[in-house]
Amino acid sequence: MKKAVFVLIGLLLVTPPAYADDTAEVDAFLTKRLNNIMTLLQDKKLEKPERNDKIVVIITEAFDFETMAKLSLGKKHWPGLNKADQVRFTKLFIERLKASYLEKLDLYDDEKIVYSKPEQVKNKVQMMTALVSGDNKITMLYKLYKSKNAGWQVYDLELEGVSLITTYRSQFNEVLQTGTMKDLFSKLERPEAN
Repeated sequence: MKKAVFVLIGLLLVTPPAYADDTAEVDAFLTKRLNNIMTLLQDKKLEKPERNDKIVVIITEAFDFETMAKLSLGKKHWPGLNKADQVRFTKLFIERLKASYLEKLDLYDDEKIVYSKPEQVKNKVQMMTALVSGDNKITMLYKLYKSKNAGWQVYDLELEGVSLITTYRSQFNEVLQTGTMKDLFSKLERPEAN
C-alpha cells in the first residue's frame, strides 16, 4: 500500500498538470487565427468584401456563435423560446455579431497585437490580447471552452473589461422588459442595428 502511495505521489510530481496542455492548445489556436486576421488587415491589395469574407471564415471556426446567442438571452429568456424562435434569434444574433466584429476591424490602422500567456480558469481558458498603436492600447480578453465536437472555441470576448455577452444581454433584456421577442427580432433585423 505504501509503495502504491509513493508511486502515485511520484507520478503527480513528474506529470505536468493537464491544464498546461489546455493553455498551450489555446495559445496556438488563438494566436494562429488572430495572426491570420492581422495578415488580412495588412494586405492592402485585398478588396474589403473579399477580406471580410476571409475573416468571417476564421472567426466562424473560432467562435461558438450558437452558445453566445444562448448566453446573450440568458436563462431568463432562452428556455421560453420555441425551437423556431431559437433558430431565428441565433441566425440574427450571429449576423449582428459578425457585422459588429468586422466594423471594429475597420478601425484597424497598423496596430500590432500583443499576446499574454493564457490562464486556466476552472475548465475554461482565458487569453488576454492587446492592440497597440503608439501610446494607445486596447485590451481584449478571449474566453474559451473546449467543445466535445469542435475543440477550443470562444464563448465570450471582453473589450476593455466589458463583456460582449453581458452587454448584449443587457440590451436584449431592456427590449424584452417592455416588449416581446417580435420587437427584439425587428430590432435585430434592421440594418442600422448591426
